[in-house]
Amino acid sequence: MIGKKMEKAINGQINAELYSAYLYLSMSAWFSARNLPGFANWMRVQAQEEMVHVMKFYDYLLTRGGTVTLGPVDGPPVSWKSPLDAFEAVYAHEQKVTALIHGLMDVAIAEKDHAARILLDWFVNEQVEEEESAVNVVNQLKLLEKAPGGLYMLDKELGQRVFTPPAPASGN
Repeated sequence: MIGKKMEKAINGQINAELYSAYLYLSMSAWFSARNLPGFANWMRVQAQEEMVHVMKFYDYLLTRGGTVTLGPVDGPPVSWKSPLDAFEAVYAHEQKVTALIHGLMDVAIAEKDHAARILLDWFVNEQVEEEESAVNVVNQLKLLEKAPGGLYMLDKELGQRVFTPPAPASGN
């Protein structure tokens, strides 16, 4: 059985992950409207990954006998100044999510919830990858500031990203 403090914290994270999915879908639409289908694809894949995160937390709460409490999700921004501005927002957002995951880990440690710590280890590692992925695109876009023709090539590269659903956990 999960403790009430951990349950509340995870429900808050579910909401944060749903917001992340909304944010990336909004960015995908923004890039699509600017005829940058590769960038739009990257964001769409990112939104799908965020929904996997939602379901990991959702299923974990149910498995531990907790109650899932879905709250309202704020609407995300709908426009950015440039592709660089959008990806800088992605990077900043992922840094915020990392802080939230670290906060969850702090609760798990304080509550001596070893099962939650094991779950959160996966998310800690995932956030390292998320931040690296975002900052890599930021850095590429900064390189292209003086060579805007490279945006076409980066768009093609980002269009190659494919969503790969995670393998089901053993026992599911």
